[in-house]
Amino acid sequence: MKILITGNLGQLGSALQAALTQHQITGFDLPELNITHKETVFEIIGKTRPDLVIHAAAYTDVDGCARNPELAYKVNGLGTQNVALACQKFDVEMAHISSNEVFAGDKLDGYEEWMPLNPCNPYGRSKAAAEFHVRSLLSRYYIVRFSWLYAPGGRNFIHAILNRARETGQLRVVTDEVANPTYVNDLAAAIAQLIETHQYGTYHLPNNGACSRWEFANEILRLAGLDDVANTPILSSEFVRPSTPPPYCALNNIAGKALGIVVRPWQEALADYLREYA
Repeated sequence: MKILITGNLGQLGSALQAALTQHQITGFDLPELNITHKETVFEIIGKTRPDLVIHAAAYTDVDGCARNPELAYKVNGLGTQNVALACQKFDVEMAHISSNEVFAGDKLDGYEEWMPLNPCNPYGRSKAAAEFHVRSLLSRYYIVRFSWLYAPGGRNFIHAILNRARETGQLRVVTDEVANPTYVNDLAAAIAQLIETHQYGTYHLPNNGACSRWEFANEILRLAGLDDVANTPILSSEFVRPSTPPPYCALNNIAGKALGIVVRPWQEALADYLREYA
């Protein structure tokens, strides 16, 4: 299969290239591909003529989105619309990478794939707009949601917790923000499985199981041998930031599991990640 990945230099784009080596992969990122420029999107997809576009390019700085909602929509909403229109024109399948933040975060037992969207912040609204464009324009598409992605290199929650624990010997982490930690390699492997099925639709593919940020931090400390570090639970209202994250926004994998796509528990993935990278 010929696959084009937008945002191929990002964390997920890089992992997807490693997970899809049996396919013919082409990747584009800034500055060569700016998804807000419709003509450029059409030119690249028209020239490469892939069988599938995996659209991983996005503006993922949730606080930046809160400060500039217009830019959030321009990149995540309009940019995705441009990619979907190009896929429509050239008869290409599309896999759109979305987020748990399209939900309000008010369900203690988590969200299933078909539940109605109700985002509570500008980032979530821009990703909900992206999903709307994909569904409105295409019939052959996958929408993949996940949460709390972490990957080797760069900044992520795990490294922030470890750095602060080693520097100060104490932490204060929110206990009323719940989701699924997702290891980028496991997500990429699940997407690789999904696109072989041609079973189009919406899928939740994070690592199995949910936890609070505080519980996530405790497991990081335990696995790193830092059990002596004090981790004080706090409420999100005590941690001021531009964006308001959805509080209880775990994703339940119902659709993927029915196809045999089961992602391992987040604790196992975290243990492997720490052994290899931290």
